[in-house]
Amino acid sequence: MTCSIAKEALTNFYKQHIPTSITMADLGCSSGQNTLMIVSYLIKHVEEARQKLHQRPLEYQIFLNDLHGNDFNAVFTSLPSFLEDLEVQIGGDFGPCFFHGVPGSFYVRLFPTDSIHFFHSSSSLHWLSQVPMGIENNKGNIYIGSTSPKSVAEAYYKQFQKDFSMFLKCRAEELVMGGHMVLTLVGRTSEDPSKSGGYYIWELLGLALNTMVAEGIVEEKKADSFNIPYYIPSPKEVEAEVVKEGSFILNLLKASSINLNHIVHETDQQDHSSSPLINNSLANADDYDFAKCIQSVAEPLLIHHFGEEIMDELFIRHKKIVADCMAKHKIMECINLTISLTKKM
Repeated sequence: MTCSIAKEALTNFYKQHIPTSITMADLGCSSGQNTLMIVSYLIKHVEEARQKLHQRPLEYQIFLNDLHGNDFNAVFTSLPSFLEDLEVQIGGDFGPCFFHGVPGSFYVRLFPTDSIHFFHSSSSLHWLSQVPMGIENNKGNIYIGSTSPKSVAEAYYKQFQKDFSMFLKCRAEELVMGGHMVLTLVGRTSEDPSKSGGYYIWELLGLALNTMVAEGIVEEKKADSFNIPYYIPSPKEVEAEVVKEGSFILNLLKASSINLNHIVHETDQQDHSSSPLINNSLANADDYDFAKCIQSVAEPLLIHHFGEEIMDELFIRHKKIVADCMAKHKIMECINLTISLTKKM
């Protein structure tokens, strides 16, 4: 769904303005094999619109942004083959593409004023710039839980408001008038932040950590001081920040549900055939994929706080808890919020 919304936003911009070049940025691009997928998809559809209108070839300037630790070298190593494939798919009538890496947080300015036509960000904006202040009393939880004091949820929301409003302010300065932005982040439909699918994701990891605390493997004080810098907003909360910041027209704000029991990545499918840890049943493949997905996201934060020594044991326990949940046919859902914005003229 997000791809089609992004395609519509960018192709409409092209048709309205017929620019000679398009500058776009992918915020939180990561460095996996799918990093350039959205770029390829968007360019192909803009080119389709251009050819139908019998316009001259466009120049593309593409900025890839992520934090300083991102492996930009891996992305740029793949560029020659990516561009070759793209040119074959589009045909010879294809203008040049200029790629740039932009390391840094998207909660600050990254680009010159009025320099970007289109921003895209997927699965990044639920990450906060920091763990909220004042949540020292979140005992037994690593996120907003059913036992978290009200003050913890309030602190998380306050940090989200601060971060998201700053994100909007920075992008408003960098976008040209009439420029577009399409964002996707994890969200919730309930107004209670402890009753979201995202809470459930972190609850399972918290349960695994708590079993290690109970057995004396992890110090309780150390565990209680760990919290995830992550917030899952409701559509109402997102809309409130867009309206308050005031620079954008809100074209679309849509919630869609994803069944996490069936997250399967191509790399995981390749691993299943050879790994002695994985049973051939689909259920076991699913719980492996889901647990592995959470591990890839959470492990760097956990290593920073606890060190590497407990990681193997922690994620073995986490995988078992996930498998037990799926064996009981518990459906784990994630809500995605997709937002389409246009900078006001």
